[in-house]
Amino acid sequence: MNSKQNYRWKEMTMGTCYYPEHWKEDLWPEDLDRMLDAGITVIRIAEFAWNKIEPEEGRFTFEFFDRFLDLCEQKEMKVIFGTPTATPPAWLTTKYPEVLNATKDGVLYRHGARRHYNYNSVVYRKLSARIVEKEAEHYGKHPAIIGWQIDNELNCETNEFYSEADSAAFRVFLKEKYETLDKLNEAWGTVFWNQTYTDWKEIYVPRTTLNMGINPHQHLDYFRFLSDSTLRFCGMQAEIIRKYKKTGDYITTNGMFWNVDNHRMEKECLDVYTYDSYPSFAFGLDRDPKTADDLNDRKWTMYLNEVRSICPHFGIMEQQSGANGWTTRMEGPAPRPGQLTLWAMQSVAQGADYISFFRWRTCTIGTEIYWHGILDYDNRDNRKLSEVKDFYKKFKSIDAICGAKNVAAFALIKDYDNEWDTEVDVWHRRVSEKSEKEIFIASELYHTPYDIVYLQEDSELSDLAKYPAAIYPHPTIIDEKRAQLLKEYVKQGGTLVIGCRSGYKDMNGRCVMLPQPGLLREITGSDVRDFTFESPAEDTVWASCGEEKIEMPLFNDILKPIDKTKTAAVYGNSYYAGEPAVTEKELGSGRAIHFGSTFSRENLNWLFGYLGIKEPFSDVIDAPESLEVVMREKEGKKYLFTLNFQAGEVEFTLRKKTRLMYTGGEAEGVQSLSAYGTAVYEIV
Repeated sequence: MNSKQNYRWKEMTMGTCYYPEHWKEDLWPEDLDRMLDAGITVIRIAEFAWNKIEPEEGRFTFEFFDRFLDLCEQKEMKVIFGTPTATPPAWLTTKYPEVLNATKDGVLYRHGARRHYNYNSVVYRKLSARIVEKEAEHYGKHPAIIGWQIDNELNCETNEFYSEADSAAFRVFLKEKYETLDKLNEAWGTVFWNQTYTDWKEIYVPRTTLNMGINPHQHLDYFRFLSDSTLRFCGMQAEIIRKYKKTGDYITTNGMFWNVDNHRMEKECLDVYTYDSYPSFAFGLDRDPKTADDLNDRKWTMYLNEVRSICPHFGIMEQQSGANGWTTRMEGPAPRPGQLTLWAMQSVAQGADYISFFRWRTCTIGTEIYWHGILDYDNRDNRKLSEVKDFYKKFKSIDAICGAKNVAAFALIKDYDNEWDTEVDVWHRRVSEKSEKEIFIASELYHTPYDIVYLQEDSELSDLAKYPAAIYPHPTIIDEKRAQLLKEYVKQGGTLVIGCRSGYKDMNGRCVMLPQPGLLREITGSDVRDFTFESPAEDTVWASCGEEKIEMPLFNDILKPIDKTKTAAVYGNSYYAGEPAVTEKELGSGRAIHFGSTFSRENLNWLFGYLGIKEPFSDVIDAPESLEVVMREKEGKKYLFTLNFQAGEVEFTLRKKTRLMYTGGEAEGVQSLSAYGTAVYEIV
């Protein structure tokens, strides 16, 4: 993928998040010394500190962070400096209430939390640009600073915006896209329910309607608009910082959140991408984690896969070190001994070369007094600090892996148009959510890892050609450019798999009057003659391939092979028993498979075998399903990560001679990991 990554770490680097404004100044030197002693060499600061620089409109004071940064330079602590636009000050929101975001009903969010502003307020963009300019101009050349973080968690807390400024900006966005109301009305199908627009002023961002009957084509463009607004706000700050930062200092932001094209943000605005990883969110209060079917904290690998698709060698700006929670929500358990290291190594295994723990010390004030850091309120050394020190030793023992690529058995294809369509279309969402979750679970259980590849405007054949197989689960929306790229991928030797509900919408979300799977039909050689959700009156639908029985859950395309396409499996029950369920067409040097259902861990067990991609590391390791196995590769050397997310010991077998990187000793044959244990091996 054409990812723009202008910065990479040269060695494994450990950091933490620190808030000098929360603590008395006489604590600063001791805190920095203790951090350095633990192996922490980078801190992130200032992302919520607007008032420390502009305490009242137009009056700027720099002394506070001057003192702190000078101390950091003296102590040789490096700093990532954050822009403070996530929390506008009270003087700003009081004087200019138009900067506030609003509910769908138009009620303004009030001051007191965070991220209560909107990106499209002219006033807020002006004042944000000014504070960023003042910060960057004053601090940009400071020797302690090595990076800049834009805002904090763009689109976190809320990812939808309904202020008057947003409606005004939405109209501008639509005018640029469609040029005329006639074109917009055609694209949105406004003739339905008499929604035709005759003046641009009649158009708003979505508002409350009876039974939430929002025009789906308008709604899809609204999500595109939200992304565009976020990117313009981020890009404005990046452009300012680039004028003043030192050569070699990087620009980043911490994500990854919804309704924003993170890939485009990385390419257009940033030098490197960072993520905030909190695996204990998997342990929700409304379910029993012992019986849950989503792998609990292990599922954070699914999100880390997504981050790696944005930025192959990323950083973690906030890595969980303690229990998380606010005074208002999110009660969570403390990480058990070993989990702090496990979760950090989970990030490293998936491509992180920078790990920054959140936070150094638990805050004693405000909403986040239960978002625990490395140190607790009492400021004493504790087991978490000891574990951070131990993690640092392990982290540095694998310095050779810094910059290594992940080894994947297949590509999971995605795109933002279909992602946003799942927000609009509950039929699409239902099949997509099930398949994506199950593809991840199957990849974990059967140790068959994948890379995520997003189709974008600048996508090329080389982005896909390196994978022997690619699964595009439910590309409901498709255009000719993407269809052509997929065709080229198959012809050069790739195996493309699509699931049900594919190819029946255009880029505006309008259903096309073509036989399904629409523009993909020439590639797959399949014709969808009927389709249906499963009926609760019947047993789960299944199909057969020879002697094998394949689960076909939730939704079924009833297929007809065309163009010399063969039938790989037929349905075994329901009214379409005996009809084709899976088809396969040879095209050039490759093949295309239409899998007429959603994906599940059961049917993927068959499919991975059918594709010849299952257990690609089986020559190296024989591992139980309960063990996460990841391979990274660099300069011809392979490195195997083993991660135990269980509360008890796990055994596995190494089938080749390896070097245990934590200690340097040799390992082969039967091995074991204690509860929450990790190990990293170099394949000898």
